[in-house]
Amino acid sequence: MRRFLVLLVLSLPLCSAQDLLQILSEELTRNFTTLRQKADPAPYFMAYEVTSDESESLAFTLGALTARGSNHGRYFDVTVRVGTPKLDNYHVVRGQFPRFTSGTPVPIDNVAPAIRQRVWLDTDRAYRLAAQRLIQIQSDDSLKVASADQSADFSSEPTEKFTGSIPKLKVSLEAWEPVLRKASATLGASPGVLSSTVYLSIERHATYFVNTEGTRIAQGRLYCRIVINAAAKTEDGMNLESVRTFEAADPSHLPKPAEIESAAQTVGKEITALTHAPVIDPYVGPAILSGRAAGVFFHEIFGHRVEGFRQKSEDEGQTFTKSVGKPVLPDFLSVVFDATRKTIGNTDLNGSYEYDDEGVKARPVTVVDHGILKTFLLSRMPIQGFDHSNGHGRRQPGREVMARQSNLIVESSRQVSDAELRKMLIDEVKRQNKPYGLYFEDITGGFTLTQRAGLQAFTVIPLVVYRVYPDGRPDELVRGVSIVGTPLASFGKILATSNHSEVFNGYCGAESGTVPVSAVSPALLLGEIEVQKSETSSQRPPLLPRPSETEP
Repeated sequence: MRRFLVLLVLSLPLCSAQDLLQILSEELTRNFTTLRQKADPAPYFMAYEVTSDESESLAFTLGALTARGSNHGRYFDVTVRVGTPKLDNYHVVRGQFPRFTSGTPVPIDNVAPAIRQRVWLDTDRAYRLAAQRLIQIQSDDSLKVASADQSADFSSEPTEKFTGSIPKLKVSLEAWEPVLRKASATLGASPGVLSSTVYLSIERHATYFVNTEGTRIAQGRLYCRIVINAAAKTEDGMNLESVRTFEAADPSHLPKPAEIESAAQTVGKEITALTHAPVIDPYVGPAILSGRAAGVFFHEIFGHRVEGFRQKSEDEGQTFTKSVGKPVLPDFLSVVFDATRKTIGNTDLNGSYEYDDEGVKARPVTVVDHGILKTFLLSRMPIQGFDHSNGHGRRQPGREVMARQSNLIVESSRQVSDAELRKMLIDEVKRQNKPYGLYFEDITGGFTLTQRAGLQAFTVIPLVVYRVYPDGRPDELVRGVSIVGTPLASFGKILATSNHSEVFNGYCGAESGTVPVSAVSPALLLGEIEVQKSETSSQRPPLLPRPSETEP
């Protein structure tokens, strides 16, 4: 009997990947029709999304292979809305955003009955949660406290049909092995390196989306990344890190072996130099942020504060909620979020997509025009004054869609050369009678607090920082620096920008999960920036000497 069951499963009809939209469409129609006829309260809208993630990866340390990975998973997300677009089960209560989907795994084999089974069960589960919450909202007077934002819970958007080219995950890891092995050996041999990794990941992401309005979307992309990372620990217990990354939309766009080897050498020299660099004291004064550093700066302290859902939640600080039509940045700066941009120069952008996770077409969105705030990043959750999405509803599997960043692009009309920007920094240092200015060459990331209950503050974590002296002394590498501050005060300190932009590619984690993003910016001159010392630990470097190939 057991053998018979195995043979029965293997004989089930297979469908191609292109048929997945059809399976989802048929199940959506069947389940929605049944619930509309029999359920109370009945749904007025439903959507299904399947996310397919595949990856191949290699990791090396000290010239040795430490990991080889191959992963493939599919995840199903369901949206069930009961009530009306004006008031439904997604209604924000006391700043809390509900969660109904679970990102349940679905088969990676294209066996239609197995996929239908998971979709059916998860739809039933999500509907029950949705109905329960709507009934609770309608019956509990304490949940009906009026908020300042009286906008609806769901917007109407055009029906879309799009089947894009979904790339294949084809990569020869064997061809990459000697390149990465050599780079990791070079990096690991650098003095002061406590641990190091050279890592390659080639990923394929595909999404299949259908809703009861008739939208049908299939799209996919590749994401390739090389990370060269080294860590060290100083005698005073401070943890140090140096990183170089390369991102591309296709393996053929990744750097040549010589460039990877050169980057490994640079990281090794950098981490060694950092272990001997002096610790900077807390400081307030002029500084230049490189383009990459400025991109992270804008992403953290500005981008998150213009995400639409933060304007609706009473728990949020709502920094810019009432600032539409008013200046929020210097008048020579504009900020555009453009998911349709795939490249800047020769650099691929990680925050690109054709349609967002609600099936809304991507488009350029000018959020700030010459300093004036024009709009916010919007999903299908309306906010006061803005009734429609602008294509920024995003999520990772298992999370509810919220308005999130895509490709943040800072534009400037007050541009100077790098040399002139440096001269302006030194002039500002002299004018303020400061002993030095700061130059932030690279940044690893940061975080920001946006909720009303906390401080409206941010922290950005630099990797490479130099003191710039006004008397002509060489720039001095320093360590132990974190940029801190509050957003409104920081924006007013921007004095000028360089005349070329740099790209920071990465992933951003927030309420709707981790999504790919990019930040593009010229270098910034700030009249004032505040830094504090990074924390140290009680642990010290190893007591034992480093192993040597010459030792027995």
